[in-house]
Amino acid sequence: MTAITSTPYSRDLGDELRRIRESCTPFHGRAMALHLGWDPSKVSDIELGKARASEIDLAQYLATCGKDLEFLTDFRRRYYNAFDLYLAQVPDNLRTLAMTEAMATKITAYDVLTPHGLLQTEDYAWALFEDVGLEAPEDIRKYVQARMDRQSILRSHNRPECLFYVHERALQARLGNAALMEDQYLRLLFNTHILRVVPANFTAFRSACALYEFGKASPVTYTETELAHVFAQEDRAVKRARRLFRRLDEVALDEEQSRSKLAEYVSGLREDLDDRRTDLP
Repeated sequence: MTAITSTPYSRDLGDELRRIRESCTPFHGRAMALHLGWDPSKVSDIELGKARASEIDLAQYLATCGKDLEFLTDFRRRYYNAFDLYLAQVPDNLRTLAMTEAMATKITAYDVLTPHGLLQTEDYAWALFEDVGLEAPEDIRKYVQARMDRQSILRSHNRPECLFYVHERALQARLGNAALMEDQYLRLLFNTHILRVVPANFTAFRSACALYEFGKASPVTYTETELAHVFAQEDRAVKRARRLFRRLDEVALDEEQSRSKLAEYVSGLREDLDDRRTDLP
């Protein structure tokens, strides 16, 4: 077993091992260690993603859980890159990001074309998946529910300190019908204590980015496209993200200005609806 800096994916896979142990054996962590002849801290460190298990360790652990060679081979393949400081995942992996957000003590994020997922209404998220058109209709419900479940961290007693920057382009891009957009604008308006709008005339910031900070683990940056979710924990990536957010702090509207800007969009939407009603024969 090798002690090493934990990553979002190592913590995800470590937690998966814990869940396998709890569901497939009668052992708690210390009993599992005694059964394997390990120091008790070894099971804890592996399940917390704080130490890399050797291939022999993984084989012994999973065999004790009743897993076969096919399962071991697949898990070992996924585990191989678990401690990489740069990691790209396919978008249908829903656990690593959710765990990262749940463990974070501070989240700073910037989004360009849509509000951040933690601030999206259910109808908006649903319409967004439908509009992109890459997911099978039967999978959209699962993805939307996962996004709604992630939002529970904002209601928890130990919720992270959050600041979300949203570019005005995301407000201008209307999705679905007027009622859907009004609900989404109002969701943002009610969260202006943690949200700042980046004015439309600032066009240099083209890529979404998030910075997750933790009590004891190293900070992690994150970005996503329709093709991949990318976690970067290397120092240069984190420093670059911090520079980005310092610059956004300089150009973004303050809380009161952001509230006024969002109110403009709500009013504009309602005026458009009134005009359409007036035009009816």
